[in-house]
Amino acid sequence: MLAPAAPGGRWLKVYFGTPGNTAITVVCAILIGLALKVALTWLLINAVFIGSPADCKAGSGACWPYLAAKLRYMLFGVYPMEEQWRPLVAVLIFLGALAVSGAPRFWGRRLLLAWLVLMPVLYLLVAGGALGLAAVPTSQWGGLPLSFMLSFVGLVCALPLGVMLALGRSSNLPAIRVLSIFFIELVRGVPLVSVLFMASVMLPLFMPQGVTIDKLLRAQVAIILFAAAYIAEVVRAGLQALPKGQTEAAQALGLHYWQYTFLVVIPQALKTVIPPLVSLFIGFFQDTTLVTIVGLLDFLNTVRTALRDPNWQGIAVLEGYLFAAVVYFLFSALMGSYSRFLEKHFRMGHD
Repeated sequence: MLAPAAPGGRWLKVYFGTPGNTAITVVCAILIGLALKVALTWLLINAVFIGSPADCKAGSGACWPYLAAKLRYMLFGVYPMEEQWRPLVAVLIFLGALAVSGAPRFWGRRLLLAWLVLMPVLYLLVAGGALGLAAVPTSQWGGLPLSFMLSFVGLVCALPLGVMLALGRSSNLPAIRVLSIFFIELVRGVPLVSVLFMASVMLPLFMPQGVTIDKLLRAQVAIILFAAAYIAEVVRAGLQALPKGQTEAAQALGLHYWQYTFLVVIPQALKTVIPPLVSLFIGFFQDTTLVTIVGLLDFLNTVRTALRDPNWQGIAVLEGYLFAAVVYFLFSALMGSYSRFLEKHFRMGHD
């Protein structure tokens, strides 16, 4: 009986097992090496780390003084500079709460209650108007805190609505099923830009005279409704993948519809669709950039606006976008890693 190949031997066989694989490996290694050389030369070797726009203009590498000069604007937009400690503290508390909430040992009603208390506190910290904090209108909110708020609040509110729409589409009651199908197909049939435009321009036309709705709230509601339609289809796929024996067993135990739906069906369906749900969440986190159509400056739009500064225009072109790409990649990668953690925690695919 032959001994199993060593990990190193298996690696060599994959990349150098045949002449064709060897050629592809060598060519790819050369191209990657050349790309790394060009990137490191621009990022570090020829880069300007300290100086003015004139110093950057004379150099041939990255202009890192631009990031130092525009970092606060890119992160917080037009939020008053002397009050920017408030959104910074709010973001740090928010990220810390997310990290704690990700641990399974903290899951439960107490965690839900803690979030119900924390969210108004964070809103008060950013909005002000009480406890000696200066009021800051939502028209001055922007940057990374706005992107976090729109995506997190939107997805948290859209998830239960999406679950109810999925149940409605699978319902045996014709009226509920037709209404759910109509809403889902209507929303999924138009792009998010159109929904935001309707919420920004068309909705005020239907309001009574003198009644206005904050544009941030309009954008948030539009994102919730749009995300709910897509979440509904993902959850419906999980419902269809669940064996009917689970429902029949629950009914045999005497559980009524709502009991076996939320105690048996929904938990198993959500476990099944963790990967597509997280992919959807990542997509909507990145799609918050579309709120610029309603006059809001999210993180990417504050980066774009910073690039238009006459002092730096034509000097720092890629640095801002590179910084935005790193931030989006970091948080998207963290969400993807947490998705894999949840799959292992629930032992998906190992039954």
